[in-house]
Amino acid sequence: MVRKIRRLAGLDRTTLRFYIEAFVLLGWARTLLYYKFSRVAPQLGRRGEETAMQADPQHLAFLNHIANSINTISRYTPWQSKCLVRAIAGMKMLERRGIDSTLYLGTGKDENGMLIAHAWLRSGPYYISGAEVMDRFVTVDKFAKSALNNR
Repeated sequence: MVRKIRRLAGLDRTTLRFYIEAFVLLGWARTLLYYKFSRVAPQLGRRGEETAMQADPQHLAFLNHIANSINTISRYTPWQSKCLVRAIAGMKMLERRGIDSTLYLGTGKDENGMLIAHAWLRSGPYYISGAEVMDRFVTVDKFAKSALNNR
């Protein structure tokens, strides 16, 4: 535990700010799971649409920081921060910076043939979360969050 605190204290300010923001937004996104999805869905963006596959090169540093923060901090939250929580938190971090994103929901089958679900987040051509297993799932819905609609 002491080693983790020392490592956290040794981070640069930008990384530390992104980690704190990720922690807070992962907690917020986790609370959304207690509501009916029909109530949460409008906050996710335009249903059934996608944002462009192009990305502004100026956003690349933000995309890297956000992806790293979400995927790192989600392992250390005292609550479960699975794929949907990570995708929603990442979408909110991108929205705060005026960056377009698309959240995907998919279904598939596990090794036992049971139905499973997955969520992943894309901004431009870059995947922020959930990309490591997204190929195993069929997209059943998507939500586009456009920077133009954020303001």
